[in-house]
Amino acid sequence: MIAERIAVIGAGAWGTALANVIARAGRAVTLLARDPAVAAAIIARGESPRLPGVKLDERVAVAALAAGKIEGDAILLVVPAQTLRAAVGELVVAPRTPVVACAKGIERGTRRFMTEIIAECLPAAVPAILSGPSFASDVARGLPTAVTLAAPDEATAKMLAHSLGSAAFRPYHSTDVRGVEIGGAAKNVLAIAAGIVAGRKLGASAAAALTTRGFAELVRFGRAWGARPETLTGLSGLGDLILTCSSAQSRNFQLGHKLGEGMSLAEIGRAGELAEGVYTAGVLVEMAQERAVETPISAAVTAVLDGALAIDEAIEALMTRPFRAEG
Repeated sequence: MIAERIAVIGAGAWGTALANVIARAGRAVTLLARDPAVAAAIIARGESPRLPGVKLDERVAVAALAAGKIEGDAILLVVPAQTLRAAVGELVVAPRTPVVACAKGIERGTRRFMTEIIAECLPAAVPAILSGPSFASDVARGLPTAVTLAAPDEATAKMLAHSLGSAAFRPYHSTDVRGVEIGGAAKNVLAIAAGIVAGRKLGASAAAALTTRGFAELVRFGRAWGARPETLTGLSGLGDLILTCSSAQSRNFQLGHKLGEGMSLAEIGRAGELAEGVYTAGVLVEMAQERAVETPISAAVTAVLDGALAIDEAIEALMTRPFRAEG
């Protein structure tokens, strides 16, 4: 079985890229913009304002999102983590329709993962998650990319992977929904730390140490919240962490880099350049503390973002932690 008709909600860079992926896979796809003006602009230009220079596949239908029933054999929710609840609040889907979250984060206040929000707001749907090492511009252009697609049952996960997959876009299927979500959420916070290291010009050795010890944090947190080891060491865990901690294309890395260079979070916010990790950091640390999980790097990032520590103080605190066995 294949999902022949797929709706993509969210016409930003990632939504546009995934719409192109679906069209190349031979499926009928509709890209639904939450802002009617954005839909009109895409139709007029043939590209998303958020992904300039990358043409939208001519087989992608574009429309403005309206409240009510969404038609499709599968639906991709490609909206920021903190707005996902609002985006699905007035939607209606047919029973057992797979609804795939394509955001990486944890909702502030509720501590809900993306699939939990879908389950609450769309109880008739089957929540799923797509995550992994991927930049929108690469995917939109058809460059080789591999990701993880997880659903509660293997049949749905396989069906979605075959529906979206192509020679250039390879979804590996999984039933470890929570593990995939944890990898995507935690790596955003750690990418901010990696950006700070780069912005402070602390060197390649420090960057490697940060990424390695950050992965240890991700694994500890993931195990405490039920993730499978193979998920954490896979594409949506280690793979995504490596990508976002080493590339200026990552918005979280860029934000950390600007902090490391001396910009304030307020200045970055005024420029409209806040990233998902800013909102997830504090929630992740709270959840780690709840289960007695050590996350010193994430805690340092949270303290910097909250203004509780200056960057140099946070670095000193990390570097003066007691010596211990690796693990």
